[in-house]
This record gives sequence, C-alpha cells and structure tokens, in this order.
Amino acid sequence: MLAIADQADLDNGPRSTKPGTMRMCVVTRSVRPIDELIRFVVAPTGEAIPDLKRKLPGRGLWVTASRKAVTEAAKRNLFAKGFKKAVKASPTLADDTDKLMVRGVIEALAMTAKAGQVVSGFTKVEDALRRGTVGVLLHASNGAPDGIRKLDSVARQRVEFDAESGDDAPKLPIITVLSSDELDLALGRSNVIHAAVLTGPAGKTFLSRSQTLVQYRLADDDINASAKASLTTAAPETEPLTPTISLIETSTTVRPRTTQQD
Repeated sequence: MLAIADQADLDNGPRSTKPGTMRMCVVTRSVRPIDELIRFVVAPTGEAIPDLKRKLPGRGLWVTASRKAVTEAAKRNLFAKGFKKAVKASPTLADDTDKLMVRGVIEALAMTAKAGQVVSGFTKVEDALRRGTVGVLLHASNGAPDGIRKLDSVARQRVEFDAESGDDAPKLPIITVLSSDELDLALGRSNVIHAAVLTGPAGKTFLSRSQTLVQYRLADDDINASAKASLTTAAPETEPLTPTISLIETSTTVRPRTTQQD
C-alpha cells in the first residue's frame, strides 16, 4: 500500500528549518533530523525542485537524502499528494539533485580557494601535509592510484606523528567526490588531481556539502556502490579508518578513468 502524504508533511516555510529540527520523510514515513533529509518546494513552473540550502520560499516537503527515496517520491507522485495540487516531478529528479549537490560542493571549494585556504598540485599538497597544515585532503575521483596512494601515506604518517605528540584522536578527511574537471572548475586551473583545504574555518561549508553528497550517494548501496570510498579519514595504522560520517570503511575507490597526477 502506498503511503499518502497529508498536510502535516509540509513545513511552514524556510524559517521552520532550524538545525536540530525533525521532519517526516514522505516516502519512508520515518522521522529524521533535517540533516538526513532533502527539502523540496514547488517552483513557479509547477515542478518539484530540491531546496538544498533550505532557504526557498513556500512550504516544503521532505524526502530522505538518497537517490532511491527521491526516485520513489517522483515515481509514486508523492509531491502532488503532499502539496495537494498538480506538481510535476521529473523522472530524472534524483540525478538532477545529485548535480545540484555537486555544484554546491564546487561553489564551496571555489569560495574557500578565494579565501586563500586551498593549495593544489602534488608537491604543494605533500608539503602542506608534512607541515601539518592540511584540514581536508582532496583527490580527483579519476586520479591515478599511485599519486593518491603516496599522498595518503604521507597523510597517515602525519596523523601518526600528531598522535605520538599527544593530540587527541587526530583525523584527516580525504575526499574524492569531484572529478579532475570539477576541481579545475572550482580552482580555476587545469589538470587538478590533488588539492588540500588548509586548517581553519574557511573549509567548513565545503566539508559539510561534501559529506551530504557522499551520504546521498551511499545511502543505497545497490544504486551507487562505486562511491563507497568517496570520503574516508586518515588515521594511525593502529586504528581502523574512521569516517567523519557514517560511511562504509574501505581504502579503494572505483574510478571511471585514469588521469596523470599534476
């Protein structure tokens, strides 16, 4: 039996989406924190569109942040039922949502770079790792495994050094959600394979959006198993890798093609 949305599924506008708020997913009927959901509103064209920043006007409907849930909401016409009016939902809504998330990650990285908090290129990233100034390590999803392996090893050595120095549970996020072309776009240069966000608050939005994208792709293993290593963390070899979010722990990433390191 299909779940039928009612008016209680709608929020009271973007001002009602404060951190810590719980909402019901229109697909699964489970109540979750809004950080695990995507807000959808009705565009002037009558289409359901994702409101990833939770700022668009009007009442919103919430869907679990996964490709499968978004696809189900569109397929079962739950947006029209929830908003109680004719609302169109594109059959490619799940893919469109993914693309918007990627765009948000690129924009956040570009803003971090403008603040002078990003370095790119194998040598510069390696140097920053050895100096302990890296807050987030980035690899292109289609980067050559050898270069990725070398920098990950340097990152692990740095974490071990910090741990021996007495730092409490050091962790270094390693993100591979963007392709080389997407890193190029964000950083305004060509053939970016490796980059690093330096320590400090400037990269907080980038990391948050990256985590959201990874969660969206990993929520359904059968739909996007190739993304399982999109975000891991470097940790001492005496401990298993501990993701900054609840992800499958793995040390390999399936990449569509290989590009030489910059």
